[in-house]
Amino acid sequence: MATVDSIFLQVQGFLALYGLRVLAALTILIIGRIIAGSIRRVLQKTMEKSKTDPTLSGFLTSIVYFGILTFVIIAALGKLGVQTASFIAIIGAAGLAVGRALQGSLSNFAAGVLMIVFRHFRVGDYIKGGGTAGTVQNIGIFTTELTTPDNKKVLVPNARLTGDNIINYSVTGTRRVDMIFRVSYKEDIDKVKKIIKEVLEQEARLLPEPAPPHRPVFSDSSLNFSVRPWVNSSDYWSVLFALNEAIKKRFDEESISIPYPQQDVHPHTIHQY
Repeated sequence: MATVDSIFLQVQGFLALYGLRVLAALTILIIGRIIAGSIRRVLQKTMEKSKTDPTLSGFLTSIVYFGILTFVIIAALGKLGVQTASFIAIIGAAGLAVGRALQGSLSNFAAGVLMIVFRHFRVGDYIKGGGTAGTVQNIGIFTTELTTPDNKKVLVPNARLTGDNIINYSVTGTRRVDMIFRVSYKEDIDKVKKIIKEVLEQEARLLPEPAPPHRPVFSDSSLNFSVRPWVNSSDYWSVLFALNEAIKKRFDEESISIPYPQQDVHPHTIHQY
């Protein structure tokens, strides 16, 4: 009987000593989790109102949520009397190790955040950068997905894009179609200019302003006419191919010759004495 009484007294003393600590730790965990969830929801709504990219907003709110939970757990452990300094040191060391192991991924993440914030390009834009070119399908946290003109899917690390020149062909809405048509020096310049002008006037997708010039430029074996009309970005490739075909057909109809690159070789006799 004395043994039971002693055990009861020990349990009573343990509960008296640690019961309030356990209750306080549970209270901290519950309230901390509620606060973390509330902050997460408020931050999510704020980002949705500011039209922040969903991928970025989801990632940032998750970081904030789990960051707050980490501090709540450490505070709860401290309330139980656990020495939290060692836990903080372990978390710091683990974070440093993970950071070194994921150095490339972290640089891609930072680049992805910068691209989403500053909006160098958007989904649907045709860009060139990171050693490739294509239409942007998705801007992720670590990689950007492009579709090339021949329908290949390319995943470009974000750090490569931000570390290189980015050419956005769609951001202004219009593009200039640069073409060069070569004719023989014997051809009538005014006649060639008239043919080019007529072909351009028949292409309804060309923008009236700025007016496309078509001026001759001398080269080694031909007279080159530089033609630079403007079109909507979505019409660039179709207009380029259509104009090249139309000009070639008109040149054939008008017997305008297109010279091949050539060089004149003059042999010389070397006399030996």
